Amino acid sequence: MSTKTVSTKADSTPPTTRWLTAAEQRVWRSFIAATHMLTERLDQELTRDSGMPHTYYEVLVRLSEVPDRRLRMSELADRSMSSRSRLSHAVARLEENGWVRREVCPTDRRGQVAVLTDAGFAALEAAAPGHVEGVRTHLFDALTPQQVQHLGEICAVVADRLRESCTYSDATAPCAEGDLTDPARSSRPISGV
Repeated sequence: MSTKTVSTKADSTPPTTRWLTAAEQRVWRSFIAATHMLTERLDQELTRDSGMPHTYYEVLVRLSEVPDRRLRMSELADRSMSSRSRLSHAVARLEENGWVRREVCPTDRRGQVAVLTDAGFAALEAAAPGHVEGVRTHLFDALTPQQVQHLGEICAVVADRLRESCTYSDATAPCAEGDLTDPARSSRPISGV
């Protein structure tokens, strides 16, 4: 597409819209399709195999990665890059399963802390191998080692740029989060967001 001008009444010099080139448009649409289909497939597989959607899995992962497996609800929402209300709904469902419990925050009686239970950790341990296999099958097996490296570099650059304006207090790059390595070979908790 050629460059088009979009005018505004408040400004006498209209800004120039930087329209996508045909090549950029193809990349953008491929990116949208790939990320949407990958996320959807992983969510379907987790739900089918482990009885939990990816949203719940991510909450369990975030709790498994912190000392004592506990986080303030507000911090958990930030780390999960989720709204407070969406997180509250997910934690309520996880409580019903006995995988998470809520406690009153000892330093702020108005706040709540989400705690990963032993049953929740066991559910995460059971779900992680299938999820990791899905990530490997649907993403990494399709790429060469060089493409994996490039994907990591691209994700880091985009995340760094977005982090500057991110509203989450723990704006870590989603590409860099989670440890999908073999838990037996890693000192980190089970994860695999």
